[in-house]
Parts: sequence; structure tokens; C-alpha cells
Amino acid sequence: MSCNPLELKDPALPPTFSGYPTDDRTGWDEFGAEVERTHRDTWERFNAFMVDSGAPPLPDLEFIHESEHLNLYVFPEAADYPRSRPPAPTWHRLESSVRQTEEAWDVPDELAGEGALVYLSLGSLGSADVELMRRLVAVLADTPHRYVVSKGPRADEFELPDNMWGEARVPQTNVIPHCDLVITHGGNNTTTEAFHFGKPMIVLPLFWDQYDNAQRGRRARASGSGSTTYAFEDDELRRRGRPPGGRPRPASAGWTRSDGDRIRARDGLGRWPPS
Repeated sequence: MSCNPLELKDPALPPTFSGYPTDDRTGWDEFGAEVERTHRDTWERFNAFMVDSGAPPLPDLEFIHESEHLNLYVFPEAADYPRSRPPAPTWHRLESSVRQTEEAWDVPDELAGEGALVYLSLGSLGSADVELMRRLVAVLADTPHRYVVSKGPRADEFELPDNMWGEARVPQTNVIPHCDLVITHGGNNTTTEAFHFGKPMIVLPLFWDQYDNAQRGRRARASGSGSTTYAFEDDELRRRGRPPGGRPRPASAGWTRSDGDRIRARDGLGRWPPS
């Protein structure tokens, strides 16, 4: 299950994909009613297809079976949810899962110079929104930092300014260790990989588990405060990326460097930044 662990249901936890906090049940029932309204017919058709194909019935309003043998989910213990009941013994948590199949990468000559190095990725679907990518690029061009941009499937439809380098696809797990900050949609791969390498994040969730990852990232912060926001103003993003006289700082909906340090130290992965 390479998704936020709210997919593994618990009555004491917020509805999956809601982005709601764990300590305030406001809106939980209304969200559940909307899921029922929008998903019931689709689920009934899909469940009938599964049964007709020889599979056992699906759990109510679930679109995938739970294995009776082995189930894995990827999320660090430091940011996992406090459950009212333990998962079935077939479930096992992996702290992180970092691909080792990516090609080698080093900072390109075009990005030589001063300023922090920031990685920007909104995933395959988010980066397909060309207008959003153009807006982000324009905002971040007005900062003194350098950017590696995962441009996505429509890479040819927008240009990058002089303080940026990017391609349609970049070897993410070999890019992140070089960077001082990650700006991301908050998908589980990018979230757990940045967490693994101890990198602070600014999370701009778009859909699905990304709202839950943003909310959980805020709860996992070791210090600081502030509410999670899912919309951003241009000046706000500029400020987050350009604190006076310092490195980029994580937004409210983000992991902190100290969170990553705890994971890396416990798992024998060294300290931040990587050597």
C-alpha cells in the first residue's frame, strides 16, 4: 500500500483522503456521507465484476482486497497514526522504500552558484497542469535560489528561467540527496523519499492521499506551529523559500529536518545532510 496509511482504516482516525486532523472530528461524518453518495454505485458495479470474475467480494466501499497472507505499507513510524486497535498481524510497516534503479545524477553546470538547491516536483499528474507549473516557475524565479524541476509529460510546453534546470523526468531518488528543500504535491513516494533523506518539505497537495500527507506532516513537526493550508498565495510561497539570511524553511504542511534525522539515525543512515 504505497499510500498514506489512512487507507488502513481505524474508527479513531480521520476519513481517508479527507486531509482532516486526528484531534478534531468536525466534518468526519459529513465526509463519510459524501463518499457514500459518490462511490456506492461505482463500488457495487465493480464488486459485482470482481465476484463474476471469480474473486471473493470486496469489503464495503473498498476497491482492493486485503491479503490473508501478507500486506505491506510504506510510512515512517515517527509520522504514523495512533490507532485504537492494532492492524491484522498480516500487516507490516516499511519505514521507507527508496528505489535503487535510478541513473546517477550530479548538479548540472547550469546550476552552479550561490543559493540553496531546491527540488520541485508535482508528480506525473500535477506536472501535466501546465498553467500551474508556469505559475510555480514564475514565482520561484523571483528568489535567490537554484531549482531542479521535474517538468513532467508536457515538458515542451513551458520554459525554465536561468536559475532552474529540469527535464520531463529526473532521477528523483538521486536528486533529493543533493537538495536543501523539496517542494512537492505530497504523494507517498516523494514524501517518504524526502523523509528518508532528512529533507524539509513544502507540501502543495492536489488530490488523494496528498491532503493526508500534508496534514500528517504538520502533526509530525518537532517544532513550530501554524495551520495547514491547501491554497497558497504567490508571496507566501516566495517567503517560505526565502527566509532572511537563511536556508529555505519548511511550510506548515511539511516534514522537518529533525524528523528525518531521527529516522536516519535509527536506521543507520547517517545524519542530515548526506555526506
